[in-house]
Amino acid sequence: MSSLDGDVSQNGSLKRVDALRALAEIEEFDFSRSLDKPPRTLNMERQRSCDERSMNELFGVPSPSPRPSSRAENNFRLSDHLDGIYSPGRRSGFNTPRSQYGFETHPSVSEAWDALRTSLVFFRGQPVGTIAALDNNTDEQLNYDQVFVRDFVPSALAFLMNGEPEIVKNFILKTLRLQSWEKKIDRFHLGEGVMPASFKVLHDPIRNSETLMADFGESAIGRVAPVDSGFWWIFLLRAYTKSTGDASLAEMPECQKGMRLILSLCLSEGFDTFPTLLCADGCCMIDRRMGVYGYPIEIQALFFMALRCALLLLKQDDEGKEFVERITKRLHALSFHMRSYYWIDLKQLNDIYRYKTEEYSHTAVNKFNVIPDSLPEWIFDFMPVHGGYFIGNVSPAKMDFRWFCLGNCIAILSSLATPEQSTAIMDLIESRWEELVGEMPLKVIYPAIESHEWRIVTGCDPKNTRWSYHNGGSWPVLLWLLTAACIKTGRPQIARRAIELAETRLVKDNWPEYYDGKLGRFIGKQARKFQTWSVAGYLVAKMLLEDPSHLGMVALEEDKQMKPPMRRSHSWTF
Repeated sequence: MSSLDGDVSQNGSLKRVDALRALAEIEEFDFSRSLDKPPRTLNMERQRSCDERSMNELFGVPSPSPRPSSRAENNFRLSDHLDGIYSPGRRSGFNTPRSQYGFETHPSVSEAWDALRTSLVFFRGQPVGTIAALDNNTDEQLNYDQVFVRDFVPSALAFLMNGEPEIVKNFILKTLRLQSWEKKIDRFHLGEGVMPASFKVLHDPIRNSETLMADFGESAIGRVAPVDSGFWWIFLLRAYTKSTGDASLAEMPECQKGMRLILSLCLSEGFDTFPTLLCADGCCMIDRRMGVYGYPIEIQALFFMALRCALLLLKQDDEGKEFVERITKRLHALSFHMRSYYWIDLKQLNDIYRYKTEEYSHTAVNKFNVIPDSLPEWIFDFMPVHGGYFIGNVSPAKMDFRWFCLGNCIAILSSLATPEQSTAIMDLIESRWEELVGEMPLKVIYPAIESHEWRIVTGCDPKNTRWSYHNGGSWPVLLWLLTAACIKTGRPQIARRAIELAETRLVKDNWPEYYDGKLGRFIGKQARKFQTWSVAGYLVAKMLLEDPSHLGMVALEEDKQMKPPMRRSHSWTF
């Protein structure tokens, strides 16, 4: 080997060491500071997923030497979309990104941005959302050719993090307009504040016009109205405001009214003795019958998040003050209820195991009259010594002990979970990595229900057979939620490990909607390819990990005096 080759080899090793040291500094960083970081000034020109300057300022890493930008790296502008010039096949600057340490980012990032831009839906020349899936290999479109409110959330976050807020603004205003429609199923009128589950753009070639057609549940499988759409809408409005620093959208009378209508629905008084929200099966991401009727964790965590976001967005006028007071009271009761009765760890499991039944009066310990014999066998082996989580449901005489990923991640991001509980959830994920992550992140529910119980609970739904779809399937979209929760709790290495797993297959498998099997080894038997939220979830996870200042867009801190410190986990290796 020549001396020149030796110098190159030595320099490469030195660069690698420097990069590893820089990564070590990241692991020691208190990520909770990202929540307080002011929004970056947006540059409507093309931005790379890792902004070298912001990362250098954040972590104190020396800036790499500048490199000349090619024309291909600077060929996207939002005006191209608005003017109808943009071609979905055109490669943008995001297709050749580089990390802040000089390494080329994973090639999946380029493929993901191409797929995301191809999924854009336009209405009268303006982008208003992303299609649910663009699978050209199937003739059965069902409703995958529509823009779903919940599905668009990761797409919106990706565009916001990339400095493209206009797309998100258009979506917020269009869905707000649809909310005002008369909502009628058969002869029954839905509440005024219900947000649509989805909408599609209808083209009239004869009149050369376009109209929007919304679905409020009247066309959905099972005819269930989406409870979560309104909560996701408020969440997205707050994310837009946080990202852009522009409160004018949220302060519009129409947006203020839209929030109040949503809040009126979920804060209305009734016969409930719990502060949680009573919901039907199929009203959230688990949109098929899976036995979540009652008070599912996914809706309660989103409810909590939406209430906290609304507190930040509502104007302090006469109408706003009334809602602020009602929200504050509900948050106080809801946090106590969820932290007390939904939380389970080894100690709580042991307490339930020894419950007495038929207790009466205010002194009752077993307040919901849960029979200890109803404890499922699997939970005794599943519960680690260190760790815990919010169970799926609590109602009279019944506790659903299943793990629901979305609900637990939102509990962390909204600070429904205390710092100690957030840490315990992360400990559980690490301790039960094979069960909850396996070979393809991330289990939507664990465990699957089988045999006779499957027949009763799902109504023999062939799509929800064991370890498939909602019944224990693995959903790549959940990567962004896991990553955000990991960063907030100071455990980014967990997210990095999960993302690396996903990168081994997602592009090769054409971005499936979900995976089947105990380990997520098989592409879902009915999974659509090029599922947009699988694409966007991956992109958001990557951008969050590369620039944790984005965390403030999706997370809320409960008490600034109780910021979670960086904790090294047992699985951490350097």
